[in-house]
This record gives sequence, C-alpha cells and structure tokens, in this order.
Amino acid sequence: MVGTCSAAGSLRRLTVAVLMGVGALALAACNAKNAYVPPPPPKVAVAQPVERPTTLYFELTGNTTAYNSVDLVARVQGYLDSIHYQDGATVKKGDLLFGIEQDQYQAQLDQANASLATAQAQQTYNQAEYNRQATLGRQDFATQATIQQWKSNVEQSGAAILNAKASIELANINLAYTQVRAPFDGVVSHHLVDIGALVGFGGPTKLATIVQTDPMYVYFNLSEPQVLAIKASNARAGIPFRTTDLSSIPVEIGLQGEDGYPHTGHMDYASPQVDQSTGTLLVRAVFENKDQSLLPGLFVRVRTPIRKLDKALLTANEAIGASQEGSYVLVVGKDNVVERKAVTPGERDGQLRIVNSGLDPGDWVVTEGLQRAFPGAKVDPQRTTLASAAPAAPGPVDADPAAAK
Repeated sequence: MVGTCSAAGSLRRLTVAVLMGVGALALAACNAKNAYVPPPPPKVAVAQPVERPTTLYFELTGNTTAYNSVDLVARVQGYLDSIHYQDGATVKKGDLLFGIEQDQYQAQLDQANASLATAQAQQTYNQAEYNRQATLGRQDFATQATIQQWKSNVEQSGAAILNAKASIELANINLAYTQVRAPFDGVVSHHLVDIGALVGFGGPTKLATIVQTDPMYVYFNLSEPQVLAIKASNARAGIPFRTTDLSSIPVEIGLQGEDGYPHTGHMDYASPQVDQSTGTLLVRAVFENKDQSLLPGLFVRVRTPIRKLDKALLTANEAIGASQEGSYVLVVGKDNVVERKAVTPGERDGQLRIVNSGLDPGDWVVTEGLQRAFPGAKVDPQRTTLASAAPAAPGPVDADPAAAK
C-alpha cells in the first residue's frame, strides 16, 4: 500500500509540472507583439524600345482583274461547222477557235473577182477605142463629142475596177470572219454555241470568252487622307506625285489563306481625279502570273509602302496608354519605381508602334502587367526583349493623315 501511494503521488507531481510549463508558454505567447510583413512588389515585364530602319505601309483590299478579256463573237451569218479547241484550253494568238460555213462567202469572193476581170476587160476595150477616136479626131474624121464619149467610157471602166477591187476586199473580210481566231494568248472559256447552230443572224453571236491572265491586274482604292499622306511623303523626299508614272512604286498582295504578301508587282495606273461620291482614288497594279496562281475576280490583301525611316524608335503597341492628357507609357526608373512619360505615338509597324517623341532608347517600358503598375509604385521588373524586334513583317500606316507628319 505504501508503494502504491508513493507512485500515485509522483504521477500527480509530474502532471502538475507539465501543466505549469504549458501555462508559462501560453503566457509568453500572449505577451509577444504581432508584426505586419508587407507583400513583395508585383512582377511586371519590361523591355527597352527597338531602334531600327522601318518601312511604313498602307494595307488595303483589292480585286484581281484579267489583263485582257474579250468575247469571241460570230460577225457573219452562217452555220457553225467546227470548234477547234478544248473548253478551258490555253491558246496562242492567231489560233483557230471556231469555223463558220464558208460556201456563200467564197462564192461572193469569186463573184467579186469576176466583176474585176469584166471591168478590166471593158477598160482595155474602152482605152483602145478612145485612142482610135482621138487619132481620127486629129485627122478630122471623128467629132469631139465622140472622142469625149469614149474618154468618159474609159473613166467609168476605171471606176468599175475600183468598185470591183473594193468588193473583193469586202468579200475577203467576210470570208475571214468565218474563222474566229484568238486575238491574244490566253485561256478560252467553254463554248456557248454547238456545232450546227445558226450564228450571226440579226447581229453578232457570242461564242465564248478568251481571258489573258498573265500578267494580272489588281484594282484597289486609296482614301483621300491616304492620297494626301502619299503626296506629303513624296514632297518630303522631293518626288512629285504624278498619276502618269507609277511603275517605281512597288505593290504586294496576298490571297486568303496565304501568309504575308508573297506576290510582288508595281503600280501602273491611278485615276486622274478623286471620286467625289466615295472620296477615293482608283489605283491599279500589275503582277506577273506565269504560274497562274492568280485568277480574275479574287479578293486580295494589298500592301504598298508610304515612306521609309532610316532610324525609328519602336515599342510594344499595348504599352502605349491614352488619357485626357494624351498618350503615355509607364517606365521603371530608379529603385524600380514606376514613372509615367508622355509620348507622341506614330504609325503601327506590326505589333510595335513608332514613338516620335517622349521616349529614350534606354528606357525600360512596362509591356506586360500594366494593371499592376501605376506611377509611384515599386515593382519587380522582369527584363525581356520585344518579340517583334526584327523588321520582318512591317505593318500598316494609320489612315489618319496627321500620323504621316
């Protein structure tokens, strides 16, 4: 009994000691002060502006048009008796495409030749008789009236010869019309009239269409502000803007589904006046099309240069903000504190934008995380390089003429 009581007392003393220790720790925790730990500065991406030569472009829309497109028609009446091409075939200039019966036109030619022979024989006789009467007249054996009559007969037979020659020429023309030939190199559409049909009755009959697709035209329109911007750019370069000599102005086009502008040509026509109803100037460019990759009537994207800058300062277009005070960018300055700088933006160049003033080449511009950066705040800048630093894909020029100043 004594041993059991001694063990129980020891257990009670140990429990009391543990409880006293836990109480002391709790009292010490209650007396400690709570300290605020500020969050780390927000991370933002920054990049320095790009400085490089830049070409500025207008990006427009246009349509392809055949270089030549002609309806092949029957100009003489007759039955169509032959077709000498396959529908959709490529033909050369002068190739025979359609044949119309020639019998009546060959007969007309033969008749005209016979009329010429008759007139020539009559003139020979009249000339001989006139010469005989003129000799008799000098010997007073023929009257002047008779001589004058045979002279008139000679002149009439000469006129008959001219008339017969004209009839032969007309008959040859009509006979040639019985063969419809290609007026230029091109592709011929499907035939619209079958063999055996009567054509040329009551007027020309359309037989098919021939289209020349090499080279190819592209028509597009420049707005009035764009025309004025081109004139201003040419004036700065000392080049007069003429609508009669445009072959030195390059034009690039791209089809739907194509990347970029793989087809290169040049301007060759501009309307001499702006259309007042639309405020646009019609412009045409010409492109080689030996591989027949372009077809008439296609919608195309058009790009033409407006001017070149030897040294331009560019930053990300998304980095430029706007407020009532004007355009600005956020830059990370000393001690990683954000500053606001007023800038004058220029034209777009792909994903970048030219900055005409207000920005230095060494500035670290906030390009990502703009919602976490504001003037006076401290940030954790993550230095990057602009993704479109290479001048591989220049972008469009703003339509606003003030942007070209």
